Amino acid sequence: MNTSLTLAQELDHQDELSSFRQRFHIPKDENGNDVVYLCGNSLGLMPKATSDYINQELEDWKNLGVEGHFLAKNPWMPYHEFLTKNMANVVGALPSEVVVMNSLTVNLHLLMVSFYRPTSNRYKILFDYSPFPSDRYAIASQVKFHGYDPADAMIELIPDSSDELVSIDNIKNILETQGNEIALILIGGVNYYTGQLYDIKTITKLGHAHGCVVGFDLAHAAGNIDLHLHEDGPDFAAWCSYKYLNSGPGSLSGCFVHERHHHSDLPRFAGWWGHDKATRFLMGDEFQPIQTAEGWQLSNPPVLSMAAIRASLDLFAEAEIDRLRSKSVKLTAYLADLLAEIHDENIKIITPSDPTSRGCQLSIQMIKPDKKLFNYLTENGVIADWREPDVLRVAPVPMYNSFEDVWQFCRILKDGLSHLKA
Repeated sequence: MNTSLTLAQELDHQDELSSFRQRFHIPKDENGNDVVYLCGNSLGLMPKATSDYINQELEDWKNLGVEGHFLAKNPWMPYHEFLTKNMANVVGALPSEVVVMNSLTVNLHLLMVSFYRPTSNRYKILFDYSPFPSDRYAIASQVKFHGYDPADAMIELIPDSSDELVSIDNIKNILETQGNEIALILIGGVNYYTGQLYDIKTITKLGHAHGCVVGFDLAHAAGNIDLHLHEDGPDFAAWCSYKYLNSGPGSLSGCFVHERHHHSDLPRFAGWWGHDKATRFLMGDEFQPIQTAEGWQLSNPPVLSMAAIRASLDLFAEAEIDRLRSKSVKLTAYLADLLAEIHDENIKIITPSDPTSRGCQLSIQMIKPDKKLFNYLTENGVIADWREPDVLRVAPVPMYNSFEDVWQFCRILKDGLSHLKA
């Protein structure tokens, strides 16, 4: 393979999305040079337009006070609706199936109130291999809230072999043996640790065939892969917006509730903002839910955070998720090829090699774990992510990362590996 910087620069020249990089703030090193930022799977970079979007709401607040709810340039009362269409396009849903609200773990809890309805015979939850701890904690607390023992009621997916990946056959076997006891399947769309992309459509179909409710945590999938939630048919999903969706630290979460549940009598925790809009201001005693995903809302949405999300979603609408995904496949394949050329026995990629089974992230496992390698990368202008005990997560994000970023990372990584051996 051609591993020259010239090739990387030529690939950037051919990239039809390369101009989007200029619309983001790229962190600088102490010498004023762009760092190699490959950590969008943890926190996406800030669009330059974000300040303008937020400042508009600050100005309207300053000048209008409470009247901004109706008289602001972008009225605050329906502000969350300004996000709906573009967010629905990102996840492949109908606008009526999507709402932006709360944070991710809060939304998972609220959705489990509706969709985890255990009985004496069917009470178990099948969940992801090595999930992010917040998911494990949320699931365990829901199980205990309903009076069950997590050690009995929680079924964790186990990799098929030492490669730390979970096959569809593995999931199928669990459902064939325990499906009649499983109330809920709750899996990450992309595993945060391995970077494995799960087949949402197939898992949903399998789960429903065994009478299970199926939901997904899409924290590492939304804005990363081309999702088709309405067509694939899971019952619900939730995702954060501060990773690939570039909306700022701790920003709001997106929710999906399939339209077949919009007119159901599912239990839910209720709040004023989920009440029917036509009668909301009559201040009635009885809750009348909006007959869309908005009916799961509780509270007045935080407009300043939503302004940041809107700034990013407008970029996604312009770039288009299918074009971003197409670039992502090429960018990550280029990263995998360069890593293969390093030929170092102390590292291996545990993310699937098949592009249809991964997003942009590659998880690089150290055979002899040594965080000194990560420290070397940081000291030399690379911002990536280390996950204990032995994995370096690298995510070239198509919206703002370049092929030259990937080339520079591999050069510094190779130097770091040599440094460890010295």
